[in-house]
Amino acid sequence: MMETQNQIFNSLNTKSSRIKKNLKRSLFSFLMLASLIGSAQELTQTVRGKVSDIDLDYPLIGATVVILNSEPIRGVSTDLDGYFKLEGISVGKVSLEITYLGYEKRVISNIEVVSAKEVFLTIELTESVTELGVVEISGKAKRNESINEMAIISSRQFSTEETKRYAGTIDDPARMAANFAGVSGDASGNNDIVVRGNSPKGILWRMEGIEIPNPNHFSAEGATGGPVNALNSKMISNSEFMSGAFAPEYGNASSGVFDINLRQGNNEQREYSFGAGLFGTDFTVEGPIKKGKRASYLANYRYSSLGILDDLGVVDFGGVPRYQDVSFNFYLPSNKAGVFKVFGLAGISNISDEEDFSEDNDSIVAKSDFGSHLGFVGLSHSYLLNEHISIKSSVSVANNGTNLTSEKKYEETKFEVGQDAKFNNTAIKFATTIKKKIDAKNKISVGLIHTYQNYSFNFKERKLDNSFKSILDVSESSSFTQLHATFKHRFNENLSMVTGMHFLQLHLNNSYSIEPRLGFNYQLSNTQTLSAGFGVHSKTQALTYYTTNVTDANGNVSQPNKDLKLPIAEHYVFGHDYQFAENVHLKTEVYYQYLYNIAVEDNIESDYSLINQSDFFSDKKLTNKGEGKNYGVEITLEHYFADDYFYLFTASLYESKYQALNKKMQKSKFNGNYTSNFLIGKEYKVGASSKNKTLLLSSKITLQGGNRYTPLDLKASILADEEVNVDETLSKKGDDIFQLNLAAAYRVNKVKTTHEFKLEVLNASNNQAVVSEFYSEGRKEIIVNKQLPMLPNFMYTFSF
Repeated sequence: MMETQNQIFNSLNTKSSRIKKNLKRSLFSFLMLASLIGSAQELTQTVRGKVSDIDLDYPLIGATVVILNSEPIRGVSTDLDGYFKLEGISVGKVSLEITYLGYEKRVISNIEVVSAKEVFLTIELTESVTELGVVEISGKAKRNESINEMAIISSRQFSTEETKRYAGTIDDPARMAANFAGVSGDASGNNDIVVRGNSPKGILWRMEGIEIPNPNHFSAEGATGGPVNALNSKMISNSEFMSGAFAPEYGNASSGVFDINLRQGNNEQREYSFGAGLFGTDFTVEGPIKKGKRASYLANYRYSSLGILDDLGVVDFGGVPRYQDVSFNFYLPSNKAGVFKVFGLAGISNISDEEDFSEDNDSIVAKSDFGSHLGFVGLSHSYLLNEHISIKSSVSVANNGTNLTSEKKYEETKFEVGQDAKFNNTAIKFATTIKKKIDAKNKISVGLIHTYQNYSFNFKERKLDNSFKSILDVSESSSFTQLHATFKHRFNENLSMVTGMHFLQLHLNNSYSIEPRLGFNYQLSNTQTLSAGFGVHSKTQALTYYTTNVTDANGNVSQPNKDLKLPIAEHYVFGHDYQFAENVHLKTEVYYQYLYNIAVEDNIESDYSLINQSDFFSDKKLTNKGEGKNYGVEITLEHYFADDYFYLFTASLYESKYQALNKKMQKSKFNGNYTSNFLIGKEYKVGASSKNKTLLLSSKITLQGGNRYTPLDLKASILADEEVNVDETLSKKGDDIFQLNLAAAYRVNKVKTTHEFKLEVLNASNNQAVVSEFYSEGRKEIIVNKQLPMLPNFMYTFSF
C-alpha cells in the first residue's frame, strides 16, 4: 500500500520532463498576460462582518468598529444583529479596532482588501472581568492566539492568507501545519503530519466542530494524510492546529488536532472564482440564498489538471493521478429558531500504474490500480436560550474507503492478481454541547458525542503456493461514545485556568478511557505570558487492527485483537511567550509525553509496535503491553505580516522512543531528532497604481532529521515473494532532509475583478535524500524511496 502511494507522486515527478516544455510555454503566456493587465483607477471594496460574544456567540449591539490610522477617522457601530458594514474602503491592507462596553478591545491588523470580493469578518470579543467599561489591554496583539478560548497551550491559529503566503503549501492546510514548531512533514510527498515524534495516526480532523474522516485523496485505510488534501483552502476561515494537552472538548486524538472552520458565503451579492494549476482546476461560487436575508451559500469544485490534460492528449505517460472533490457550506440563520448550517466534503481519487522491468527495459512486470473515496455531510444547529446559556447540536453522515488491485506477470502476456483489497466505512455521528456563562469569570460546558459505524473490510493476498490468504474478511457494526465537561475560571485579567474531563468508550470491546485535563495561562507583564498544561488523551485504533485475521502456528484463524484496549498518552507542557515588539514574538515550549497501553506484538522476542505504524493494518497478534515516551523543546520566532513583510523561524529538538515485549527502549520510526523551518516573504507594490498591483516573493528552508526504517533482506524477500526484514529494530536512519521552496505571487486588481498568478517550486534544489526502501515483487529488487524531487506548480486565479 505504501508503495502504491509513493507511486502517485513518483509518477507526477519522475516523468515530469515530458510536460516541462508545455509548462514553460504556459508560464510565458501567463506572464505576458499579467504584464498587460492593470488599472490606474482608484479601486474600493466593502468590509463587512459580525461582532459577537466569544463564549455564547450572541451579537454585541452597538460595538464600535474603527479603521486604524484613517484620516479623518472612519468607523461604524454594529446593528441589532451585531453586523457592521464599511463601504468605499481602498484596495490594499486595512486594520480595524473593535470596542464594546465591558469587553476587551480587539485589533485586527493587515486585512487583505481586493477588488473582486467583499471582506466578511467574524469577530469575537472577550468580556472583561473588571467591568470598568471598555478595557484597554496594553499588551501587544497576539494574532496567533487560539480561536477556542478553552485551548490555552500548544495551540496555533492559522488563516487562508497564511496558507497562500507560505512557500510550498500549495494551498493545502495540512502542509501549512508542517511550518509550525514540533511538526515534521513527509519528505517523500505525502502530507502526513508527525507531531512531537508521534505517529500520524494520532491526528484528529474536525470540520465545524465535527470529527470527519481523513480529508485526503489517495489515502490508505487507517491513515490521516495523503498526497493531496480534498479540502480547498478557498473554503476555509480562520482555523486551528493543536499539538498537545488539548482542551477537554477534544477527544479521540492523541498527537494533534486540526479544527477546521468553514467561511460563510457572501449573503449580499454573488461572487465567483476560477483557478487552474498543476494540482487542480477549480471553481468557487458564493452568494445570498435570498436577497435581503442573512442566509448564504458557498461551494467549490475541483478536478485534477493532469487528468484533464491526459484526456486532451496534452500529456502522455502512465500513472496519471485523477481526483475530484466538492465542498460546500450553507449558512441558514432564522429569526427565532437559531442558526442552521449544512456543510460537507466529498472526493474520489484513482491512479492506475504499470511497473517497468528496469529503467532500460520498459516491459511491464506489474500493474496496480488504487482508488479512494470520502464523503461527509453535516447539519448543525446553534440556539441561544438566553444571555447565559447556549446549545449546539449536530448530526452527520460520513463514508470513506479504499480499493486496491495489484497484478504480477507470470507469463509473457499474462498477469495474475497478487493483492485485492476493498475497504468501506460509514459513520453516523450525533453531538450536542451546552455552554453556560455564569459571569465574566466563570464558564462551563458539557457535551455528548456518539458515533455509530458500519464497515466492511476485505483483503486477500496470493501466497507462494498460488493460494489466496484472507487477511481481512469482516462486515459488521460498532460504536463509540464520548462525554466531555469543561470549566474555565479567570482569576483576574492576567490569570486563567481551564480544567475538565473527557471520557471515551469503544463499544466494540467496552474498553474506555477517563481523561482529566488542566491548563493555566498567566500574563506576567504586557509582553510576557506563561502557560502550562496537562492532559490524558486516547484514540481508537483503525478498525482494521481490531478485525484482522491472525493465523497461528497450527493454521488456526482467529481475531485475537478485538479486545485491544485504548492506547493512552499523557501530555505535560510548559510554555513562555515573549512579545518584544508590536509584530514580533518569541515562543518556547517544553514537553514530555508518556504513552502506555500501546499495542505491540504478543511475542517476547519482537519489538513490533503500532507506535511505528502510520497507516493500513497489521496481521500480527497484539497485546496492550507496550510503552513509549516523547520529550523535547520547541521555539518559534515570528514577525507577523506587517509593513509588507513576514518571517517565521521554528525549531524543535526531540526524542521519541518506545518499548515492546522485548523490554528494549529504542528509537521510534518517527524519531528524526530535530526539525527546523525558516520562512520569509516580502510584498512589493508594482507600477504607478501602487495599490492595484502587488508582487509577493517568499521562500522556505527546511532542515529535518530523517525517519528511521528497517532494512530489507533481498534474498529472503525473493524467496518469500514479499518484503522480509533484516531485523525489526529500525536500525537504519533516513538521510537528513534539506528542502528549499520558492514562491512568487502577482496580483492585479481591476474593477470588480482580481487576477492572481502564482508560481511555486517545491524542493527547488532537487535534493534527493534517501527516505526509506521497499521491495518490488515485479522487479525482484529493493528500491530506494527518495525525497520528492523538484516540482513546479503554476496557478492562475480569476475572481469576479
